[in-house]
Amino acid sequence: MERIKLEKVKTFKLSSSPRKISIEMFGTPPKEGISLKEFLLSLPKILGAKDLLEVARAIVEAKRKGKKVLLGMGAHPIKVGLNPYIIELMKRSVISLIGTNGASMVHDVEIALVGKTSEEVKEGLKDGSFGFAEETATFINEALKRGLPKGKGAGEALGEAIWEEKLPYREISLFGMAYKLGIPVTVHIAIGTDIFHMHPSATGSVIGEMSHRDFLTFSSEVTKLTEGIYLNLGSATIMPEVFLKALSLARNLGHKVKNYITINMDFLPQYRALENVLHRPHETGGRASYFLRGHHEILFPLLVGAIIEGLTGNI
Repeated sequence: MERIKLEKVKTFKLSSSPRKISIEMFGTPPKEGISLKEFLLSLPKILGAKDLLEVARAIVEAKRKGKKVLLGMGAHPIKVGLNPYIIELMKRSVISLIGTNGASMVHDVEIALVGKTSEEVKEGLKDGSFGFAEETATFINEALKRGLPKGKGAGEALGEAIWEEKLPYREISLFGMAYKLGIPVTVHIAIGTDIFHMHPSATGSVIGEMSHRDFLTFSSEVTKLTEGIYLNLGSATIMPEVFLKALSLARNLGHKVKNYITINMDFLPQYRALENVLHRPHETGGRASYFLRGHHEILFPLLVGAIIEGLTGNI
């Protein structure tokens, strides 16, 4: 058996070849009692930590320039306690619109009603009780029915109901606070995926019409996304698909949507989020794209903290 010989290998001086990492990029261990800004600036200027601050700076820049910052999200951010952080960004006029799925309606309504959410699915599935909480479904379905003749979409109708009916925990509700603050929430419902679809109070034509109105609202905001931001927070399928269709629709109607930044935040890489949020939009007119990988309940508060620091100073 022949073995390759190393005697004629060509080598070079270390100093003659560039390196991607230098000690100037290393992090600094935190000291007791440091501020959030000091902590953020102490992180390594490498890969995910570098991207986190770049994303925060980009969002701050977009806000200062009056550009759109659109948040697409699944329901998981609600379930891991992120409502207060998202509401804070709404209060600071950072977020222009929230697009989400039907499950977010369920969890947000339960938070607003009783301050709790998330069933034990396996236990309820055994006897068919999963998904049949009366108050949750009735509140959502009746809110949609009342909003239909008013010309509202699903998100606004639900937010109005939560706020105007003074639910006990309305100030921690995304939909309720968005309604109060005048920030649109659009809901992109896939029939059969949410518990309120299987209650007698559900009317398919109402759900479909209200969600379609929301798609038109979402698409209208995408027409104004030039130099803005689209952030996908934990939606693996629905919002990446909605965003791609809205972007194509905007361009079909003659809007030159370009120079935007797309961001995906999740703890796993998902095909549709990678393709429909990061790759395809970036390759067809985007300025940059980022994948911030990690658990929402850790990474998103860090991002919000960095944004707030950026709004009040420099990071």
